[in-house]
Amino acid sequence: MDDESETARETTRLLPKEQVENTRHVSNASQTPIIGRANDGEDVIFPPFDENTPDSSFTPSIEFSHEQLDEHATSNLQSLMHLLKGNIGTGILAMPIAISNAGLWVGTIGLLLIGVIAIHCMHLLVKCSRTLCKRTGSRALDYADVFEKALETGPPSLRKFSRAGRMFIFALLIFTQIGFCSVYLVFIATSVKQVVHTFHNDDPDVRIYEIIVAAVLIPFVFVKNLRSLAPFSAFANLLTVIGVVIIFYNLLQKLPNVDTRPAFTNFGDLPLYFGTALYAYEGISLVLPLENKMRNPSDFAGLDGVLNLGMVTVACLYTAVGFYGYLQYGDKVKGSITLNLPSNQWLYLSVVLMFAACIFISYGIQMYVPVKIIWTSLKSRINSRRLKTYGEYILRILLVILTCIFAIVVPHLDLLISLIGAFASSSLALILPATIELITLSSDDQILPRWRLIKNILIIIFGLLGCVTGTYTALREIIKTF
Repeated sequence: MDDESETARETTRLLPKEQVENTRHVSNASQTPIIGRANDGEDVIFPPFDENTPDSSFTPSIEFSHEQLDEHATSNLQSLMHLLKGNIGTGILAMPIAISNAGLWVGTIGLLLIGVIAIHCMHLLVKCSRTLCKRTGSRALDYADVFEKALETGPPSLRKFSRAGRMFIFALLIFTQIGFCSVYLVFIATSVKQVVHTFHNDDPDVRIYEIIVAAVLIPFVFVKNLRSLAPFSAFANLLTVIGVVIIFYNLLQKLPNVDTRPAFTNFGDLPLYFGTALYAYEGISLVLPLENKMRNPSDFAGLDGVLNLGMVTVACLYTAVGFYGYLQYGDKVKGSITLNLPSNQWLYLSVVLMFAACIFISYGIQMYVPVKIIWTSLKSRINSRRLKTYGEYILRILLVILTCIFAIVVPHLDLLISLIGAFASSSLALILPATIELITLSSDDQILPRWRLIKNILIIIFGLLGCVTGTYTALREIIKTF
């Protein structure tokens, strides 16, 4: 592209709007970036959503014209579908194990409470984005933009940290994406092992499957154009819907009495519960890109808007799967509810294969984002033409190997999910949105209402407490497995 070297030198710089000719988006069961086409034919990333997630503000914003906004804007229904698909992924399958760490009633009520707080924080991010757009004259902001602009226009003592704040968001998002991919690799390997074990009892250790899956994933992540994955992504979404329906069919059969499950387990496992629950609610990074792409953005964050409708639906699905999954299987529940399904029946065995296929496709889409961010930063520092040609492929291979190493070190799906949720998701979903609102509303000419100050401080404390205790507990349990 015309100023490619400058773009590579500065990952946070906006690309000239005349470079962008076309936009489309690819959605999956997690967070998916919105992809545009530059003059040189290379994909560039619009404020992405995932996916889940998503999925998500992982890259610099790209400024584009009003005509492009109108031409490619999404309807309310399309935005709702993207929001649902971006939030329903591997997290929903881990809800029963989450509730097992808290108890049937405490865990169920806690899921709803965490959902309310997470949705509130999504609204905070949207509100701050709108405020900062007006304050700075920006057309659209992603997650990293919002934090940077909040620091730039906030209290004078914080303005010097705006650049560092942006990089901090990128680092968290990259870590989260790599973590998602590690979880995906463990999930796929465990699912394949479950199917093979049905026919051969002497199958190898799950780590062998992880290495094999990683080897198969390497050529898949070589795909640079996400449009090539669009048909597979649509197929994966269909499989997800079918799989969830079959799971509910299994969970609702011959349910035991609720009195057979403890209402509360113990305080020691609550941090694991917190991390797993937050991992599932890690859809906040796709909120701003979705609003930015809507034909009627004002319909997004209202009381009866797309955000509330979609996330309330997601919260109800999470809670239902968690409640009935734990009620059905009790202490025997595993890291993914698919691992509890009867493996001697093809209907349920097909669900395992369905979700394995969905997550396999999601892996390639999730890996696209950190590759783009890291390679954009590295490319300007490389002088060798050959290395510039093949360097991105080498980076993709190295990142797959990295996720494989994480998966081999922590082959336990539930603990890996809890660790990522506690360490990264608590910051992105709770701590940072509350912090951003405090900074945004603490400008020189505004006095922050006391109730808002107290509310945000409580959210930050809740997030920090969950982050510290959840990370520590997950690491402790991981160490115990060696």
